[in-house]
Amino acid sequence: MTLRTKLFWVGVLYFAEGFPFGFLVDTFPVYFRLHGVSLAQIGLLNVVGLAWTFKWVWAPAVDLWGQYRTWITWCQALLALGLLAVPVMDPNHIGIHLWMLLLLLAVLSATQDIAIDAYTIKLLDKDELGPGNGVRVTAYRIALIVSGGLFVALGGFMGWTWTFLAAAAVMALSALLCSRSPRTISANNAADHRPASLHDAVVVPLRQFLSRPGFTGVALFVLTYKLGDMALGPMIKPFWVDRAFTPVEIGMVPGTAGVVSTIVGALLGGMLTKRWGIFRSLWMLGLFQAGSNLIYAAAAAGPPSTLLMYAASVVESFCGGLGTAPFLAFLMSLCSKTHAATQYALLSALFGLTRVVSGSFSGFATQQLGYAVYFSLTCVLALPAFALLPWVKRWTDDAPDKSRS
Repeated sequence: MTLRTKLFWVGVLYFAEGFPFGFLVDTFPVYFRLHGVSLAQIGLLNVVGLAWTFKWVWAPAVDLWGQYRTWITWCQALLALGLLAVPVMDPNHIGIHLWMLLLLLAVLSATQDIAIDAYTIKLLDKDELGPGNGVRVTAYRIALIVSGGLFVALGGFMGWTWTFLAAAAVMALSALLCSRSPRTISANNAADHRPASLHDAVVVPLRQFLSRPGFTGVALFVLTYKLGDMALGPMIKPFWVDRAFTPVEIGMVPGTAGVVSTIVGALLGGMLTKRWGIFRSLWMLGLFQAGSNLIYAAAAAGPPSTLLMYAASVVESFCGGLGTAPFLAFLMSLCSKTHAATQYALLSALFGLTRVVSGSFSGFATQQLGYAVYFSLTCVLALPAFALLPWVKRWTDDAPDKSRS
């Protein structure tokens, strides 16, 4: 399979992965804030992100049973049905039924993530991770433009009922396209064999990680590298709402222009990762990622400024894309192809836990501290990861061959 063909399927799959996630983390906060839901309740919505934190629990089932394509297709079809149910419920109060629906959407989204990530790890060789992750982040962020940007604007133009109907149609079409993805990626590569037993699917991949020296330091790095970004993210869209921007403006600036900036940053980050290597890219691009949060702090500290808000969206998004590309390449470089679903799910669950914890407290902290102080604090939260880079360097210097079983 040519690199161009691989990158095509990476793009298709990660658009499908990013679309429902964008609704959960970008569109719903705007939707609920416009209907009068408090910042504290919006922050608590991040609790549904526990689905990503605990997805490693059922990831072995994805490795062990069925085709990845089948998991992906059915999850997307069910996501389409779930999105159809959202406008039926009262958006002015997040009751138990709406909580359960949002949790179901998160579980389905996390499950398709498991299968898509495993598929991609099998698909890409180690020297293809740089450009592969550039395309991956690009496609993912394009999906966020559509779901968290254009669809927010659509809610302002056509109303939210039609918006959720259109979103369901996108997921249904995505399921149809993904059902046609190649069943076998590398039929002649023995490393593509699936686990032979439940023990092989659960115990072996965990033992491979735990037996390597420095796992605790690497795990803490995975927990903290995106902490600043993830603490900032849940409050960005409510901040725009509270600065009196309309849904159309929110959809077109942070939801579209900001995401385009992330794409440009991710593509540049992917190229720099290929040129510099993973370790050097992590610390150099990570500094830009951490410092960019101060732009939003400056926007919140002074009088309302449309120009500064636009600049904050573009700069923070661009730098976030820079830091994401080497981080994803680092995670994927650590996973064996045979246990791709379980190992990547475990690693991504660690930084998923960061999203849940920081996001859940973000609303309460912002209400107590104000936007300016809280946004400044998120920059400080990004710094501990750099103290863990010595452990990371040993793992990047001695990353396991992805082709081993």
